[in-house]
Amino acid sequence: MRWGKPLAYVPILKGKAGEFSALAHVTPAVRSCIRPVMELVPDPDVRDVLETFCDRAMDAVPQGMVLTVDSGALPPARVLDGDSGGPTARLSESLGLRGVLMRPVVRCADPRDVLAEASQAVAVHQSGVCLRLSVAAGTSEPLPHRGQIRSLLKSLRLEPEEVDLLIDAGPVDSSLACDRLADRALAALKALSPWRWRRECVAAGAFPVNLTGFPRGQATPVARRDAQLWRRVLSGCHGRSPDFGDFGVTHPWMPVKSRGTPDPNMRYTTPEDWQVFVYPRVRAGNDDFFTLSADLVDSQHWPAAGARTSWGDAQLKECATRRRTKAGGGTEWRAWATSHHLAVVTTNLATHDCT
Repeated sequence: MRWGKPLAYVPILKGKAGEFSALAHVTPAVRSCIRPVMELVPDPDVRDVLETFCDRAMDAVPQGMVLTVDSGALPPARVLDGDSGGPTARLSESLGLRGVLMRPVVRCADPRDVLAEASQAVAVHQSGVCLRLSVAAGTSEPLPHRGQIRSLLKSLRLEPEEVDLLIDAGPVDSSLACDRLADRALAALKALSPWRWRRECVAAGAFPVNLTGFPRGQATPVARRDAQLWRRVLSGCHGRSPDFGDFGVTHPWMPVKSRGTPDPNMRYTTPEDWQVFVYPRVRAGNDDFFTLSADLVDSQHWPAAGARTSWGDAQLKECATRRRTKAGGGTEWRAWATSHHLAVVTTNLATHDCT
């Protein structure tokens, strides 16, 4: 059953250069259907993770879009000596100065000072908050009881109608896990149903941690079990249907710092799976990606709309036809894959009411 607003897509993206580049190039049609969540990624090699994130957001976030920001992976204390306030306070100020609207992510277990900073950010940006609740396998986070929800709302000085509920099912790597996590998500939706949230979303991620072990020189399918989980939840809902969320073309966990240069690769989304192309490094530089792109464009996985599918597809077509002098690198490949993914998911939601 569906009530009220049409379904939206909630991509939970790592706040890195490639993902921001994809967001900067979304079409108006995609922009109207997405509510992006950007996660700040700890990086010891970056002096100021927060300012780097805010600079990227200023350049990439479309005018008028509200960016939901999750700084939960960062320590809540000061990031640099001399800074006042924690990550949420600094993000609110910096994004505000750059003209980017922010919606902070909060959790029931957040300490009082973090919730106070979130409340101040709400007062500045006037976009409410996102309440993120994990039902992932192995999580020790219990479902909040009514007293906790009332206390949280009181601390934030908000009504439920100003809160987006995000139920995070985490990694889903098998059909059995899909069913179990879907049941957990449904239980969470039911337990929190007494509150009239502004939006509800169930998100999961099915992409592998990395590309280690993938065959080289060919496409390998990876089932999009995150989409399967959401459809399972949708079939079990007896009230308003939740929005669809996923982690783009990445694993839900925070990435481990990689070493070396990745082999040419493309995580190419289709309605039911990802076709993962990984090619051996034979030619100089990343020129093997030209071969990969040509094979992708000539394959059955290349969409009927071709290069018009997304900005990322246009870049892939240019690589396939050697209209680019350079084949890019890991950041560009992630940007093009994410761009294509955003377009495919929003199109399927709009035309088929599924992911």
